[in-house]
Amino acid sequence: MLCDLVGQGWLLKVSAPGIYAAPPNAAASPSEEKTRVRAAHLVERDSQLAQPATRRFIQDMERRRPTRDGWQSIFTLMRDGRALRDQLVAAAASDTPDARQAALAACVQPYVQVVEPDAVDHVTGLRLMDVWRYFRHTWTTTYNSTPGRKMYVLIRDRAVPEHPVIGIAALGSSIVQMSERDRWIGWSSDAFLSEMQERPSGQWARWLNDALAELLAGIYTVDLVRDEVVSRSELRAPTVKSVERLRAASRVARSTHRLYGQAAQHKTAGDRTGSTTSARRKQPVSKSESDDAHWQRQALTHLFRSKRAAALADLLEVRIRLAASGFDEPSKKALKSALAKPLGRRAVQTVLRHVRAAHVGIDMLDITVCGAVAPYNALLGGKLVSMLMTSPEVVAAYAQRYKSACSVIASAMAARAIRRRPNLVLLGTTSLFGVASSQYNRIRIPASRVGASDDVEFIRLGRTAGYGSYHFSRETMAELEAVAASARRGRQVNSIFGEGVNPKLRKVRGALDSVGLPSEALLQHGSPRLIYGVPLASNFREVLLGKAKRPKYLLPQAPAGAAAEAIAAYWRDRWLTPRVQRPEVLRAIAEHSLSLPLTHGARVVLPPRGDGTEGSRDMADLFES
Repeated sequence: MLCDLVGQGWLLKVSAPGIYAAPPNAAASPSEEKTRVRAAHLVERDSQLAQPATRRFIQDMERRRPTRDGWQSIFTLMRDGRALRDQLVAAAASDTPDARQAALAACVQPYVQVVEPDAVDHVTGLRLMDVWRYFRHTWTTTYNSTPGRKMYVLIRDRAVPEHPVIGIAALGSSIVQMSERDRWIGWSSDAFLSEMQERPSGQWARWLNDALAELLAGIYTVDLVRDEVVSRSELRAPTVKSVERLRAASRVARSTHRLYGQAAQHKTAGDRTGSTTSARRKQPVSKSESDDAHWQRQALTHLFRSKRAAALADLLEVRIRLAASGFDEPSKKALKSALAKPLGRRAVQTVLRHVRAAHVGIDMLDITVCGAVAPYNALLGGKLVSMLMTSPEVVAAYAQRYKSACSVIASAMAARAIRRRPNLVLLGTTSLFGVASSQYNRIRIPASRVGASDDVEFIRLGRTAGYGSYHFSRETMAELEAVAASARRGRQVNSIFGEGVNPKLRKVRGALDSVGLPSEALLQHGSPRLIYGVPLASNFREVLLGKAKRPKYLLPQAPAGAAAEAIAAYWRDRWLTPRVQRPEVLRAIAEHSLSLPLTHGARVVLPPRGDGTEGSRDMADLFES
C-alpha cells in the first residue's frame, strides 16, 4: 500500500513514533494538476499493459492478416495524419464559406456504430469489440469491465474507404448515489420533500400510493410467510413486531451469505439480461429451466432473501408510518397531513429511495468512456464523440438491446422475470480531471441546428469528493481482500451483482479498518472530478420518478441518421472550422503518420519489458508470414 501511495505522489515521513503519509500537495496550476493526475493513473495503466495477456492482445491486433481486401491490421483503422492535414488545408482555402463547409464535410464524415456482440469490421475482419478495446488501451486509465448494463460505441469516418475510427465511447449503469447529481434531479430527500410540501396535490398523493403498491408487489414473500417471518394478514396490516422479525431475518440471511456466498449461484443471471457479453463466455443455463424458475432460485439465495426481507421491512414500515400520520387515502388533504408529521416525511423519503433504485439502472446511464483518438483529437474530436452520444441512434440501440432484458435485481426480488421498458432520458458523466478545461465544457447543441425542442447541453453540476480506490494497485487490492476475509467471519463483499454499490471501495475500507489504518483518510485520493448531467428528454425528471411513462425527447428520433448528421454539421461549424485555421493544429495532425517508421498517436505504446527492451513490436515483425 505504501508503494502505491508513493507512486501516486504521496509524501512519506519515517520517524520514531511511526510512518506519516500525506496526500500530494495541490498543484500550482491547472496544467500541473492535470499532469500529476495523469501520471498517477499511468502507473496502474502501464502495469496492465505489461501483463502478458494484454501484451499478446495488442500485438495480435497489430499483426497483419489476409482479407479479401488485402493484408489488414488495426493500423488500417487509423487515419493518416499527413493525408488528413493536406485535405484540411485545401478545404480551408476554399473561396467562399459555403464552399469551405462543403469541403470540410468531405474531409470528416462521422457516423455512429454501436458495437454488437461478435460483430466484425467490414474492412479488417477484426471483431468490433476488439477494435474498441485496442483503442481503449490508449487511454490514461486502466481498462476494466464493470457489472450492469453496458453499451460500446465506435465513431467512424466514412470520408475514406477504410472508415477509420474517430473515437470511442461507452455507456454503463449509473452510479447509484451521487449527491450533487441527485440534488439536481430532485432525488435528494430534502429537495424532494420541499417540492412536495410546496406543491401538494392529488397527483403526488396518487404517486405515493401507487409507488408503494408497486414496490410491495415486486417482492416475493412465499418463503417468508411459510417460515413465519411475516403473516399474510401482517402484509396487509403490518405491525412493529413484523417489521422487527423481517429485519432480523435479513441479518441472518446476510450473515449466512457472507459465510457461504457462492458467486457461481448468481453467474447465470447474466444470460437473461440481454447483456453484450459474448455467448461463449457465459455460464450455461439449463434449457429445461423456465425464466420464472430461474428467478425463483435466485430469490431463494441467502443474498436475495436478505435483500427481500430488508426491503419488505422498509415498505411495511412505510405503511405503518403513513397510517399513523393520517395518509388513509391518496388525496391532497391526506398527503398534507402526512407531510406535516416527521413519521410521514420519513415514509415519503423511504419510498423515494426505493423508486430511485428502480429507475437509476434502467432510464439513465453514465458515459464511462468518451474521447477521440489521433489524429482527430487535435481537431477536438472528443467534443464530437460527446455530442454524438446524445443522438437517437444511441437511444434506439439501447432500447433495442434491453427491451426484452430482465432486470437482475428486480427479477431476483420478485422471483419472476421483470422486464422494464428502457427509456434512456438522462446521461451522466464525470471528467478525468477536476480542473478546467474539461472535454465536456461548453458543449451545447442549439435546438435550431438539429431540429430539437430545446438545446441539448452537458450541464456542469459540481465536483466529486475525490474519494475512491483507483490509487491502489491490483496487487494491493488482492492483498487487502485477503486481509479483510481473514479479519472476520466470512467475506463482507463477494463481488456478486446485487450485494451493494461499489464493492471494490467497500473491500478496501473493510480491510484498512480491520488492521487499524484510517480508511477515510487513505481513500481520499485528492483528485476530484467534474460532474455533468445531459438531459435527453424534457420530462426526464418525471420519467425518473415514475410519474411519466413516455419520454419527450429533445432530439427528433426519426428519420434515422438525420440528427447525427446535423450534430456533425454543427461540430464542423463550431469546432472544426476554427481549428483548421491554426498552423500548430495542422502540424500536430501531420505528426500521426502511417508510413514506416510508424509514428501514430492512436497506436498503443507498450511499456518496456523487464529486460529493458521496447514493449511494442518492431515494425519489421509485422510483415512476418
